[in-house]
Amino acid sequence: MLTHRDVRPQAAGDQRSAVPAGLVASSAALIFAVETMEPPRPEDAYGRCVHIESLALIVRDYDDAIRFFVEALGFELVEDSPATTNDGRPKRWVVVRPPGGQTGLLLARADGDVQAGAVGEQFAGRVGLFLRVDDFDTARQRMLDHGVRFVTEPRDEPYGRFAVFLDLEGNRWDLLGPPSK
Repeated sequence: MLTHRDVRPQAAGDQRSAVPAGLVASSAALIFAVETMEPPRPEDAYGRCVHIESLALIVRDYDDAIRFFVEALGFELVEDSPATTNDGRPKRWVVVRPPGGQTGLLLARADGDVQAGAVGEQFAGRVGLFLRVDDFDTARQRMLDHGVRFVTEPRDEPYGRFAVFLDLEGNRWDLLGPPSK
């Protein structure tokens, strides 16, 4: 299949149209080139390494949120740095991440009434975050030992064993393990 990489650019002063390399410049060749060119691929625009760096989760208190994610869920504290809001007020840049994970959670303290109203409701009562683990039973027991509230009992689906739990603010998560054997 011919792609946009196979089209030879037109030289300055060249009266012929750009044609695929190796084809004779003719109207038939030009039509063939235009009809068979593929659009640029997304990785051409972003490069080969593309991932979501972090996702903001609105919380009431930085330290309570850090304790929950690090102690109850076993996340790593990636960063806890002083920062300022757009209008110069102090805040913190706090990122936690599951061990070995690439995407972090930016724990953002609610700032103002609108954000305070979104705490625990970021996903409108739906499950909005999904924590995949290798050992479902061990992870669930650790969470229970740290007071995490599960709102469903574990059950098996084709994609794995799962149960819904609430984070410290009330957002719903799926704890996902491998399929039962």
